Amino acid sequence: MFKAYGLYSHIRANRIRSVLLLVSFVALLQAVLFSLALLLEAFNGGSFADIAIAAWGDMQSAWPIGAAAAFLWFVIAFAFHHWIIDAATGAGSVTRIEAPKLYNALENLCIARGIPMPALKIIETPAANAYASGLRERRYAITVTRGLIDTLTEAEIEAVLGHELTHIRNRDTQMMVVAVIFAGIFAFVGDLLIRSWQFPYGLSPRHGGQRGSNGDRRRSGDGSGAILAILVAVAVILISWGVSTLIRFAISRSREFLADAGSVELTKNPDAMISALRKISANATIPDVPSRMHAFFIESPQDAPAESGWLATHPALQDRIEALKRYAGGHDT
Repeated sequence: MFKAYGLYSHIRANRIRSVLLLVSFVALLQAVLFSLALLLEAFNGGSFADIAIAAWGDMQSAWPIGAAAAFLWFVIAFAFHHWIIDAATGAGSVTRIEAPKLYNALENLCIARGIPMPALKIIETPAANAYASGLRERRYAITVTRGLIDTLTEAEIEAVLGHELTHIRNRDTQMMVVAVIFAGIFAFVGDLLIRSWQFPYGLSPRHGGQRGSNGDRRRSGDGSGAILAILVAVAVILISWGVSTLIRFAISRSREFLADAGSVELTKNPDAMISALRKISANATIPDVPSRMHAFFIESPQDAPAESGWLATHPALQDRIEALKRYAGGHDT
């Protein structure tokens, strides 16, 4: 279990997953653009073939705009991902003067591991939780909650910091930032569609012979083609939303086992890791954290029943403890 912490294969796999996510982002973007074009053309009526051909033509004209918008989003997300994450979680930076024990503990672990000191941040909440974030060297950050500082012992806090440093060392943070940033776009579109779709309230496709707002005669048809086009478009958007959401859950949960192991390798204290997980699990819930941020944390900040089985972002607590007992010689007290 300890050897898995430094495996280049895990780091390489995270890099490959990041590239695949970028490629899938481009494919999903094209799918969403085409579905939006289908929706627009559906309200001009006509057969499904006519609507699909017109939508394809619209997409050919619109894809450069979509690509430019996606590139702009990538630049913004790359430059301001820390601000986006902090805004989503309510984290704020702290200095050595403001949190000397916490800062010194993190600095000592960084020196022992031989890695640059990440920024240290705190979320002012009584919940006990923590996460690491960042895309590149000297821009990483470790965030802990006020409840974690107040609840855990110094040894347990050190174990948590070691866990988050392992995520940084294993490039898990890069993988998570890429997944959340790009998946978030399609989740947003899907959420918007689900919440604002008002087809029964006046958005139904018009039949042939009616005129559009620009005065052009709409394509003739009985409306069935338009309805089919709308159903296909909605299906594509929902599938894109579902795929982008599943990306968060598809990211290997083994990252948490490896981070637990890395913490023990660094601190030589498996019992502290076990007791820290117990305390965090009992008080991890942070209600205002967006669902797309849950995978970042050492334990999901949402109530356990809401995320379980194949939808869970984290391994079961008992599985993590059993791994620490079996492979690290820990004791669950």
